[in-house]
Amino acid sequence: MAQEECGEVTIASMNWQSAEVLASLDKFILQHGYGCNVSVISGDTVPTLTSMAERGQPDIAPEAWVDLVPEVVNRGLSEGKLEVTGLALSDGAEQGWFVPKYVIDANPDIVTIADALKHPELFPAPEEPGKAAVFNGPQGWGGTVVTSQLFKAYEAEKAGFVLVDTGSAAGLDGSIARAYEREEGWIGYYWAPTAILGRYPMVKLNFDAPHDADEWKRCNSNADCPDPKLNEWVADKVLTVVTSEFSERVPASVSEYLGARSWSNATVNSLLAWMTDNQATGDDGAHYFLENNKDLWTTWVSAEAAEKIEAAL
Repeated sequence: MAQEECGEVTIASMNWQSAEVLASLDKFILQHGYGCNVSVISGDTVPTLTSMAERGQPDIAPEAWVDLVPEVVNRGLSEGKLEVTGLALSDGAEQGWFVPKYVIDANPDIVTIADALKHPELFPAPEEPGKAAVFNGPQGWGGTVVTSQLFKAYEAEKAGFVLVDTGSAAGLDGSIARAYEREEGWIGYYWAPTAILGRYPMVKLNFDAPHDADEWKRCNSNADCPDPKLNEWVADKVLTVVTSEFSERVPASVSEYLGARSWSNATVNSLLAWMTDNQATGDDGAHYFLENNKDLWTTWVSAEAAEKIEAAL
């Protein structure tokens, strides 16, 4: 009976680790807890959300970074084609400048980026003796542009810093791992949720100005702008988005689960670290999470669904 009620469901699995494991988790819970017949399809932010708004497929985008496509999402919501069930990441996706926790433990006066830039001696540049380094992401990333602009706004060069192009995601990760192995200072761009932050405790520095959305659009996120100002990098909203047709068609209990299901960066970081260490797939990660976080996921589902999920594990 439940099988007929829920019917066929398609879930988009985006091409990064946190979205992949969340799609697998939703698949397992909807299949075993609510009797849905689930298929997972691969997706990416822009094409998936556009397709959902225009063609009503797929049914669910579990980890939708809606700030990347505000026009598409807002239009879909206003036309009644999309619905937001809730926050996928309870604390939002963080981007910013991070330093290792051991640096903060030893220098508790460092709270903001400006505080850190007063201490070039703590952040030695690997290739340039006598200089300090801010590590940036690879070319082509939005976060790399913003970091370059903040480097200018903070006049970091005057403070004795150089901006290091790490060349790739692997290069950026490697620079953090190297610093940790040597217990050296490191400052640079990173984001959460990620496996690296699950493995290496890092602290995100505060910004020295409130968020100014107009200024952000004009200059902080625009590589060609010559005069960036200090600005706060606010968390991205990461939501679960479904098609309206889907929410009308499935039992209310399915929508209630998707509305309740939300996890923190800390939870996801440690899960991704486990997945990376064990070369685990999204399905492996979902299984591991369900086996080790019963106190969390049972708050998302009905008692009846929880029993079925337990039995399936």
